Amino acid sequence: MQAWQINKKGAISLPQSAEEILNPCGALLEGHFLLTSGRHSDKYVQCAKVFQHPAYTEALSEKLAAQFEGERIDVVVGPAMGGMILAYELARKLGARSLFTERVDGAMVLRRGFAIEKGERVIVAEDVITTGGTVRELLDIVRATDGELAGVCVLVDRSMGAIDFGTKLSAAYVADVKSWDPSECPLCKAGAPQAYKPGSRTAPKGSNQ
Repeated sequence: MQAWQINKKGAISLPQSAEEILNPCGALLEGHFLLTSGRHSDKYVQCAKVFQHPAYTEALSEKLAAQFEGERIDVVVGPAMGGMILAYELARKLGARSLFTERVDGAMVLRRGFAIEKGERVIVAEDVITTGGTVRELLDIVRATDGELAGVCVLVDRSMGAIDFGTKLSAAYVADVKSWDPSECPLCKAGAPQAYKPGSRTAPKGSNQ
């Protein structure tokens, strides 16, 4: 089931909301989840379900890229794995270079000869933010290279706009979901199955990944 129509010329008619894209491709999950931040939640957005559809990714990236219309953007950088595809598609829309960072000995770094030159205008891209920890690591990389930060783009903002990165934040979808510290998780207290991260090796048998 597609969220929009693609005509014979290949033009995409985008729905009114990103939720009309996330729902049909099964990206919005319910259960007992462990977030990257370490917090627990009863809802999870599996962005990989979106990224398996190039048309979905292109349409959402176009929505985000429009927020920077008329601005010079030289580089879009995202973390491996979550932000790589979004960074690539945004860079394609904006006529910029696409870079990705990798985690080495616990720290995010640029490898493979990638570099941000002094004065280049940079967008940081990520799939989902809850506390924004990974994005802040990338912001530090941009600042250390004397790049000029143009903004942050995310597919899903779980913080409901509460995070301040000190720059423009553009989100395709703002998720109204709750999360808890594990010690305060009502699902744990109710005896729910162990929290898991979809796609991980610890996912319970038969779960929706």
